[in-house]
Amino acid sequence: MLAPKKVKYRKSQKNLVTGKESRGCSLAFGDYGILALEPGRITARQIEAARVAVNRKMKRLGKLFIRIFPDHPVTKKPAETRMGKGKGAPEEWVAIIRPGRILYEVEGVDEALAREAFRLAGAKLPIRIRFVSRRDEL
Repeated sequence: MLAPKKVKYRKSQKNLVTGKESRGCSLAFGDYGILALEPGRITARQIEAARVAVNRKMKRLGKLFIRIFPDHPVTKKPAETRMGKGKGAPEEWVAIIRPGRILYEVEGVDEALAREAFRLAGAKLPIRIRFVSRRDEL
């Protein structure tokens, strides 16, 4: 599972996800990709589940690029714990996503296969996505 090796602070505040993404908005590595249409948080498990779905559909044809990384810790308090006594321990890692961000890219496959693979990946993600291709950007 994806997680940072080292962080400056163990716990962080919840970020208010506003505005559109200014970086990571265009295809950089592959011919096809998926673009986030709404803001949200994607966990490391969801990123991995989508990766497995795409690779399983492509059957090792082409190459997959993951353009997001879960570097934001999410804390949780144990169940049935009284209020107070500080913030909970870090439980999982999430990637903060703004609209317009490219999440995954593929190269070396035809458009029909890429579209189907990304449809399966989109079912694993908690946000709405759109399929984009390099010829759309021209």
